[in-house]
Amino acid sequence: MVAYSDFGTELRRRRKLRGWSLRRLASRVYVSHVHITDIEHGRKRPSPRLAQLLDDVLCAGGELVELAERAKPARNVASLCAGTDERLVTLRDYLERAMLMWRSDYHGPDLATIPAVTGVQAVSPVWEWEKGPEDTDVASQGSRQVGVSDITTLQVAREHFERMYRLVGGIVVRRRVFAFVNQYTAPLLRGRYSDKTGRALFRAAGGLVALAGICAYDADAQGLAQRYFFHALRLAKASGNKQFGGYVLALLANQAFIVSEYRQAVAHADAGLRACGQYLSPALRADLNLTRAKAYARMGIDTACHQSMTAAEQAAAGIRPDNEPAEAGYVQPGLVELQLAEALTQLNDPKPARNYAEQALRCPSHPRGHVQRILTLAKVDLRQGEVEQASASVMKALDAAAGMESHQLNQRFVGLRDQLDVTHAATAQLAVERINARLAIPV
Repeated sequence: MVAYSDFGTELRRRRKLRGWSLRRLASRVYVSHVHITDIEHGRKRPSPRLAQLLDDVLCAGGELVELAERAKPARNVASLCAGTDERLVTLRDYLERAMLMWRSDYHGPDLATIPAVTGVQAVSPVWEWEKGPEDTDVASQGSRQVGVSDITTLQVAREHFERMYRLVGGIVVRRRVFAFVNQYTAPLLRGRYSDKTGRALFRAAGGLVALAGICAYDADAQGLAQRYFFHALRLAKASGNKQFGGYVLALLANQAFIVSEYRQAVAHADAGLRACGQYLSPALRADLNLTRAKAYARMGIDTACHQSMTAAEQAAAGIRPDNEPAEAGYVQPGLVELQLAEALTQLNDPKPARNYAEQALRCPSHPRGHVQRILTLAKVDLRQGEVEQASASVMKALDAAAGMESHQLNQRFVGLRDQLDVTHAATAQLAVERINARLAIPV
C-alpha cells in the first residue's frame, strides 16, 4: 500500500514546478490552504474528487489520481460497481462535489485534454443509476427558497442554449452554459425546497448539465463532457425521471461510439433500453437502437446491426413530437434515415444507404443537422466513386456550416478532405482547398 505521504510528496513537487504557492493551488480547487498543507504532509488523504481536481489543474496526466487510488484499501470490481466502497456518498455530498468541479471547470484552466474513462469507471455510474438505491427524499433546507419560476427559468435557459448550439456549435456556447450552471443553477441546488419541488429542480438542472456536456463534447473535450453526462445521470436518478435517464444514456452511448468504444456504446444503449422500459419515449428508443446499429456495423456484426435498425424504424413510427421530452427534439424527421445511411455505408451497402441519405436531406432540419445530412450524402457518394457529386455536396456543406464552430463537424470535413484529395479530380481539389481554408480558422 502506498502511504498518503507519497501522494503529498508528488503533489508538492508538481506544485513547485508550476511555481504556485499553497494558497494559489488551494484557490484553484476551492479548498483551504491548510487542507492542502495537511495533504502534502501526509496527514490527510484527498477525496477521489479532490485528487482528480488536483491532477487536472496541475496537468499530472492521471499520476496523482493513480497515487490516490493506490493509497486506498484494495477493492474488487463488484464492490466498486455496487458503490459499497468509501466513495459512496449521500446525494447532498455528491451535489456539493459536482458543484465544486463545475466551479473549477469554469474558473480554472482549460481541461479539454482530460481523457474519457473506459471500463469499470465508465460502467459504475450507469450501474448506480440502474441498480443503486433510490433517493427517498430529496428535500433541502438551504437559505434560498426555490419555486416554480426558478425551475421554469432553467427550462427556458436550456432551450435558449440548445438553439445557440444548433446555430453556431458547442465551442462558442460551452463557456456560456458553464457560466449559467455555476452562477444560477448551483445556487438553486443549494436552496430550500420540498421533495416534490426538488425532483422537478433536478430534472431541469440535469437538462442544463447534460447540455454543458454536449457542448464540451462538440469542443472535443471528451473527458469533461463525460463528467457532465455522469453528473446529469445522477441528477436524473434524483429526479425520479427514468425517461430523462434514458436520454442521458443516449448521450453517453453516442459519445462512446464517437471515441470508438463500440462495445461500451452498445452497453450504454442496452442499459437505457433495459432499465427505462415503458418509460422510454419512441424518439429515445429509436436513437438508442440507432447507436447500437452503428456500433454493431463498426464491429462487423451484420445481423445485430440489421435487428437494431429494424427496431429503430419501428420505434420511430410511434414518435409524436408533442409527447416527447424537450431534450428529445434532436430526433427530428430524417434523423433515423440519416443514421441508417451511416450504418449501411459502414456495412458497404451503398445503394440503400444513398436512398436513406437522400430521404434524410429532403426532411427539414435545424442548421447543424442540415450540414450533417449533406456530409453523410457526400460520404455515401464517395463510397460509390461519385467524386463529382461528393465534391458538390461538400461545397454545399461548407456554405451551410459558415459561422459554426464545431470540432465534430470539422472532423467530418477532415475525413472527406482526405478521401477527396487522393482522387486528384479538379472539382475535388477545389473542395479540398475550401476545407483547408475553413480548418485554418482558429476555433
